[in-house]
Amino acid sequence: MNPFLEIVIRAVGAFIAVILITRLVGKSQIGQLTVTDFVNGIVIGSIAAALAIDIRSPASFYFLALAVFSGLTLFLEWSTMKSRPVRKILEDEPTVVVHNGKILETKMRNMRYHLDDLMMQLRSKGVFNIADVEFAVLEPNGEMSVQLKSQKRPVTPADLQLPTRYEGMPSELIVDGTVIEQNLIQNNLDEEWLYRELEKQGVRSSEEVMYASLDSEGKLYVDLKEDAIEHYTDITDKVPDKIPQ
Repeated sequence: MNPFLEIVIRAVGAFIAVILITRLVGKSQIGQLTVTDFVNGIVIGSIAAALAIDIRSPASFYFLALAVFSGLTLFLEWSTMKSRPVRKILEDEPTVVVHNGKILETKMRNMRYHLDDLMMQLRSKGVFNIADVEFAVLEPNGEMSVQLKSQKRPVTPADLQLPTRYEGMPSELIVDGTVIEQNLIQNNLDEEWLYRELEKQGVRSSEEVMYASLDSEGKLYVDLKEDAIEHYTDITDKVPDKIPQ
């Protein structure tokens, strides 16, 4: 076989295998990547890369290795779901690094976590003063959870005992010109209603719409593919040739 054609075929096979593995592992590992998950992902990626370009070794060897690592990954995911002690060993535990405005240096030193990391993650949460922090917890996936002191938290309607209305989640009705019929059905609506509402906003066809959604109060938001923006605010120093659409 032509070596270039073989590489293409093996690369496609490796790509499909990795996609299948990520689908099998599920969203939890991808969305909450721990150190174990990260290392495991690198190993699987390395095997897939070798499968694509190492034409001297049979592809079956690499597919077998991918199958073994996939099986072990799924077994570990199942084990962590069934056993809390196993979950603690593989995924570690949350660690308090700030307590009542005081930095816990010993905890940070044990994790080899330095002050610059702490300040960077606090700033990413909108916190610039450690004295305002009641608790800062370093999660197993490296994310920082921060609880401000009660007097430093933003006031909420619950604090003021004010009633609020249910907001819910907007329902997508049009995405990139395509009508999402299932969402219309879920809202007891039809395309005839949608086109009437679009016509009220001067839209002749759903193909003109980039995005349209319906909120819990029944208000239709519509964004066109070609917006008529009279004034565009650019935060860069570049001078735009034209207003972006």
